[in-house]
Amino acid sequence: MDSSLSVRNKRSSAARTEDGERRATRRPPARRHGWRLTAAATPLLVLLTLPLLALGLRMDFSTLWRNLSSPVVMQALTLSLTTGSIATFSVVVLGTPLAYLLARRSFRGRVVVDTLVDLPMVLPPAVAGVGLLLVFGRRGLLGPALDVMGIQIVFTPIAVILAQIFVSAPFFVTAAAAGFAEVDQELEHAAALDGATPWGVFRNVTAALAWPALVGGAVMTWARALGEFGATIIFAGNFPGRTQTMPLAIYLGFERDLEIAVTLAFILVVVSFLVLVVVKWLLRQRFVVQ
Repeated sequence: MDSSLSVRNKRSSAARTEDGERRATRRPPARRHGWRLTAAATPLLVLLTLPLLALGLRMDFSTLWRNLSSPVVMQALTLSLTTGSIATFSVVVLGTPLAYLLARRSFRGRVVVDTLVDLPMVLPPAVAGVGLLLVFGRRGLLGPALDVMGIQIVFTPIAVILAQIFVSAPFFVTAAAAGFAEVDQELEHAAALDGATPWGVFRNVTAALAWPALVGGAVMTWARALGEFGATIIFAGNFPGRTQTMPLAIYLGFERDLEIAVTLAFILVVVSFLVLVVVKWLLRQRFVVQ
């Protein structure tokens, strides 16, 4: 009896030892080598954080409100918010049908269209400014016709809006297309069978289910429009009170008033941070809905 119990105990002990060894070998590499992974990830994180930290340390909050009341800051801030909002509204109105087309239809040349939509995201903004100038300038493709109608676009707020639309539209179209593609079409068919009109199906089913992607894309579009620089300075110029947005005022501020440039840069960083927080929250809501 005693020898039998002793044998069973030894076997149980050996089994526990083998089980412990198997668990040790199955332990995720991230746990066993966590410090190595952290050390490898730290340099880039530091590089991304230090400029923002330096900007925050350089910002003199005692003079923040005084700088905000400066005519240069107020004009640039007002123009940026106005043109950015108009550009975002235009992108949402014009980009929603295009996003729906890319999400729901297969047609010849779809890859080309999809590539053209994404191209402004990787295209240097200066190239976009030159292209817009060659279309809407006095000697551009549409220049003579616009001149006959007495319409001037270059170096006006309209040019700022067009530049913002060009560089920011892909953010909304891409996000909206992904949102539309994930909506179950069976729900749309069911709503149509119940007598809903095509617009009713889109409004009450498609857009209602894809709203996190639509709002997230619109917010990203607005933020990108707010930070546009390269295409604007070439196509619209840098005229205070007329076409000088916040990024352009920052550029000019480094030559004339560094404190103004730091204030505007700080505002853009805060706005961009808040935008990303909102977008990430919307993405989490999107997965919760699904």
